[in-house]
Amino acid sequence: MSNITSKIENGILTLLVSGRIDSSNAAETSERIDEILGSTPHTSVVLDIDYLEYLSSAGLRVLLRLRKNEPTLTVVNASSEVYEIFEMTGFIEMIPISKAYRRISVEGCEVIGQGANGKVYRIDPDTIVKVYLNPDALPDIKRERELARRAFVLGIPTAIPYDVVRVGEGYGSVFELLNAKSFSKLIADDPEKVDEYVDLFIDLLKKIHATEVKSGDMPDMREIALDWAKFVSDYLTPEQGNKLVSMIENVPVDHHMMHGDYHIKNVMMQNGEVLLIDMDTICQGHPVFELASMFNAFGGFLETDHLIAERFLGIPYETSIRIWKRSLALYLGTEDEKRIREVEQKAQLVGYTRLMRRSIRRGALDTEEGRNTIDLYRGHIVELLDRINTLEF
Repeated sequence: MSNITSKIENGILTLLVSGRIDSSNAAETSERIDEILGSTPHTSVVLDIDYLEYLSSAGLRVLLRLRKNEPTLTVVNASSEVYEIFEMTGFIEMIPISKAYRRISVEGCEVIGQGANGKVYRIDPDTIVKVYLNPDALPDIKRERELARRAFVLGIPTAIPYDVVRVGEGYGSVFELLNAKSFSKLIADDPEKVDEYVDLFIDLLKKIHATEVKSGDMPDMREIALDWAKFVSDYLTPEQGNKLVSMIENVPVDHHMMHGDYHIKNVMMQNGEVLLIDMDTICQGHPVFELASMFNAFGGFLETDHLIAERFLGIPYETSIRIWKRSLALYLGTEDEKRIREVEQKAQLVGYTRLMRRSIRRGALDTEEGRNTIDLYRGHIVELLDRINTLEF
């Protein structure tokens, strides 16, 4: 027995087929397909057979008839067994047919990282998978793979995804990371070595920031931050909003690489080598934007609830702040407190701008707690705007 449903997007009609197509239901299946085609205006047809278990010779004839009526027909998500039938009968030479992605489960697996776009699970001692929150994440996966490849070619030690899988109704990228541990895990397991790990953490960051990329090869973080500022300016006085936008506009264009979400869960140690993961935020720009992201991860994001440090980074809040302070001093190569504080304030201004926008977009204005959080971030932004006049350093 087969079941056929459909959806249409941008003129592309997708027929989703499950169950079996054989001599007992081939005529009924063909009639159902004709009914959908006749009632749904479309420009092309995709046959999604992700849940098709069996296809007999009668089912193949249904497919041939469909192709005759729809010359641009493509077939996607064929299981290995069904694809083998297509291959043996020569259908793959007549119709574009792609295999289904391997399915895995992450139930009971350790969560080793989580970001805005997905969660990272360890599925066995050798392998991790990043599961994307967006159920239609294939373009995001392709983009991240390309960004990771570019970074790797430029000499940045990073894990390259080698497989794409289905996880529930979504998608994931699979990485081989034999015996690898995140810096978050390493620090949690051996807090006495926190300074040693921060040294390595910043060494890698400097390597990333010293890497020049071609203009246009990676997203420009300045343009992204400018969107944050323009959004937030609507919640400031005109003078404050204009100053915030102007300060970001005046940050020089910079073609050096940034990670964009650099914290201790996105850096791993594998057999003595430090590796960068979670590459979907790779971009280019001035380091103030990277430091802003780091400030948020180690301080700003945790400000309203210090226990978030344990949930997000796996370490106490005090350790998180210690990592941020040491990271900034090492990055700047100075112990001059005035200099460190000067740069920290620039990073904080960008960081709080991002946090305020994020909170508003997630509905914080609808609750008293959310409004208090927004007022907190706005207060920081106003205070910092009074203190600094440039984001350059």
